[in-house]
Amino acid sequence: MKQIVSMMAGVVVEILVNSGDEVTDGMDVAILESMKMQLPVASDQEGKVTGIKVAIGDFVNEGDVLMVLG
Repeated sequence: MKQIVSMMAGVVVEILVNSGDEVTDGMDVAILESMKMQLPVASDQEGKVTGIKVAIGDFVNEGDVLMVLG
């Protein structure tokens, strides 16, 4: 199972893809806010989004699973 994980702790402020969307390596899939900065989370692999494990407003830690790819 392929996963996209958070590269830092922060709050999810935007989710840029939906379940069923195809993502490519390097594509931005979410925006996190940390220390008043908004930073994009990019996929490091290709695949179809089969599950989104976070919602807008959720706090995530480094390494938390944001999405699952099939």
